[in-house]
Amino acid sequence: MDSLRSLRLLPWSSPEGKPCFLDAEGEGTGYVSRLADETEALQLAEGLDVLGEARRVLEDPVSPHVAVRYAAVRLAECLADALRVAESRGRRAAGR
Repeated sequence: MDSLRSLRLLPWSSPEGKPCFLDAEGEGTGYVSRLADETEALQLAEGLDVLGEARRVLEDPVSPHVAVRYAAVRLAECLADALRVAESRGRRAAGR
């Protein structure tokens, strides 16, 4: 299990949908680590934007069904991204 702790869960999946990992030994300042940091930041920022739009849709009692469904789909996508970021950061914090 210790070998898994030294692997960083990346914020993207393989073409087959499998998780991608990076050997996190060292300071994590390499190109892929920086790309992962930037991707995580973008995913979290997008989640905030989607949350704001979803709240506007849900606060309107006459929002069309399709708008509510779209908001729910986008929220689910962003939640999955945020949970992946949290898992990745939790693994790294536990490994320190």
